[in-house]
Amino acid sequence: MLGGVFTPCTLTILGVIMFLRFGYVVGQAGIFYALVIIAVAKLITVLTTLSLSAIATNTEVKGGGAYFLISRSLGVEFGGAIGLVFFLAQAISVAMYVIGFTEAFVDAFPNTGLSSAAIATICNTFVFACVYIGAGWTIRLQYFILAALVISLVSFYAGAIPAFDSNTFKANWSSNYDEGVSFFSMFALFFPAVTGIMAGANMSGDLKDPARAIPSGTLWSIVFTGLIYGSLALLMGGARDATALKVIDPKAPLVIADIAWSSWLISAGVFAATLSSALGSMMGAPRILQAFAKDNVFPSIRGFATGAGKADEPRRATIVTFVIAQAAILLVSDLNAITPLITMFFMITYGLLNLATFYEAITKNPSYRPRFRYSHWITSLAGTVGCVGVMFLIDWRWAVIAVCGMAVLYFYISNKQVETRWGDLQNGLLFERTRKNLYRLEKELHHPKNWRPIILALGGASQTRPHLSMYGHWLAAGHGVLSLGQVIQSEVENRLQRVVNQERLLYAFINEHKLEAFPAVVAAPTVAEGMESLVQTHGLGALRPNTVLLGWPHSQGDTETLLEKRRQYADILNTIASLERSTVALKFSAAAMQRESGHVPLGTLDVWWRGSQNGELLLLLAHLLTQNQAWRSRPIRLIRTIQNEAGREEVQKHLNELIDKSRIRATPHVVVTDDPFKAISQTSRSAAIVFMGMSLPEPEKAGEFFERMEQLAGQLPRIAFIRSAGGMCLHS
Repeated sequence: MLGGVFTPCTLTILGVIMFLRFGYVVGQAGIFYALVIIAVAKLITVLTTLSLSAIATNTEVKGGGAYFLISRSLGVEFGGAIGLVFFLAQAISVAMYVIGFTEAFVDAFPNTGLSSAAIATICNTFVFACVYIGAGWTIRLQYFILAALVISLVSFYAGAIPAFDSNTFKANWSSNYDEGVSFFSMFALFFPAVTGIMAGANMSGDLKDPARAIPSGTLWSIVFTGLIYGSLALLMGGARDATALKVIDPKAPLVIADIAWSSWLISAGVFAATLSSALGSMMGAPRILQAFAKDNVFPSIRGFATGAGKADEPRRATIVTFVIAQAAILLVSDLNAITPLITMFFMITYGLLNLATFYEAITKNPSYRPRFRYSHWITSLAGTVGCVGVMFLIDWRWAVIAVCGMAVLYFYISNKQVETRWGDLQNGLLFERTRKNLYRLEKELHHPKNWRPIILALGGASQTRPHLSMYGHWLAAGHGVLSLGQVIQSEVENRLQRVVNQERLLYAFINEHKLEAFPAVVAAPTVAEGMESLVQTHGLGALRPNTVLLGWPHSQGDTETLLEKRRQYADILNTIASLERSTVALKFSAAAMQRESGHVPLGTLDVWWRGSQNGELLLLLAHLLTQNQAWRSRPIRLIRTIQNEAGREEVQKHLNELIDKSRIRATPHVVVTDDPFKAISQTSRSAAIVFMGMSLPEPEKAGEFFERMEQLAGQLPRIAFIRSAGGMCLHS
């Protein structure tokens, strides 16, 4: 966190703009609007960091920084476009920092006999050589640079505090713009100073634990540098008048050096800040290009995916970054001209990063379970709107060019042709979008990360078992798809009319109970045949049911009738398993069904863990249940029984690891017992619902199977027996 994120972020933020242009910003905008500029810039970076932290803690972060995070959320089209743009932004940033170093060097040593271009080229070559050797050596070097930077700031404070004058402060409080200068041009000039928030994320492939280091290191850096810039604005505005602050002549001394106790310490700080920022961008840009090349979006740049040594250093990409930076140095020598271009690049990158987090949150994907809890879709949307809005306020023409350029890259990568449709525009667009998404789901939904509950509730509209439809709705609402299946025992005569009538009843049931569900009715000679038909044929493409929800058979009747009923039920369970569907069998007592009638019971959600075969689905379904507003206050308990007290610590550790990797809020509980049946009844007697795994019954041993399950259930009022067919993974 300190070496890989906080230090590079801080050094990049406290860089060339702070030393060479911040006094100019304060002189033009005035102290008040300078503080506003700092606040707005920091607000955008804070919102973006919240989004960055959410995505970084929701997936295994590899090399590529913002490109990796965006491409894994919005897809390769957006990711590829932003990968190229962000790489260019970082590469050109190297030129900006090198030009800043050159200005400071010429100011400190005016009689070297070398041209500015020659000095910039030497500096760029030095930065390239440092990074080419390896990131580890460069990171260690940054600690010394940070020390020099802190000493230079101390020197400034030592000179500014005694020179502070209240009359000068009052005179500089309001803006004093020259012709052609505005608040937004000053914002565009300053904003590249705060773009260093990505310096840590760009090193994601080199961090030991990026999910922890990126959020904490970046946020602490934003707070620390915000305090620095705020104090600089106040002290500069009180130490020198606006005329002195606005001087940016390379031949004149820097205003920050003129204020400081020692101008040489400021020069050392300028050299340290500009070099460190250039080093950070020179390290980050090649890693973006390398990650982009590894994804093979453009086969022509595949060669840049190759790394060197054990650390997989992107040396080929580093050479390209050096060439681009050198070209920018030779073509653009004015710092004021290059910063607005970089601002646009970074703004559109930050906007898409916020957009990626917004879509992750708003689509309610079950795999979106970030450990970072302080990001919300509202903050992500605000960050997106803020970035786009500021782009257009700074320069609407460059903003339009940037957006159009991104659109061209997007459509080029996606390689889709525009289709002309006539008729109703809204219906046509909706149909086309649905059609394409269904085809896309057909190819991609199989990935465990994208698993969602597509539930077929058999008998879910029965008035005697309303809990099936309600729990199906709670498990799927906002996350998956629910269908209420009904089987009509019927011969050929009047079959169609009976199916239509039952569908109408199902629609009425769905509307009455305000469920998010589809009706699924089939007529068959027997209930068992109808269930098998529904499970096999219901759904469209990738939206076929992956989970079958059904009730538990009653234990009433004579022995022969009960045994036959259980054999039929065992056949149904085996049929569902043979069709590779998961099974959720709800066993509710009559009293529980009558008493609650769709209301959420009090108590915990107890998940009895007996291994990952069924356990992962148990824990995920419990998590999905708590995503409903009515269930949100119900805590999840992950419980496991052991026979010996000596194993408690190891099992407790294992359960904690399961909870941490799954990113689901749950409390581990270890129960030591020789009688698991009794322990389950006692431990979960006050639970709202109990989740337990089950194996498949052998048809000839159906009686033994049900006796065992009844014994496990005991007198518990609500139990979900679950058998997982796989296809999902909690660690994704």
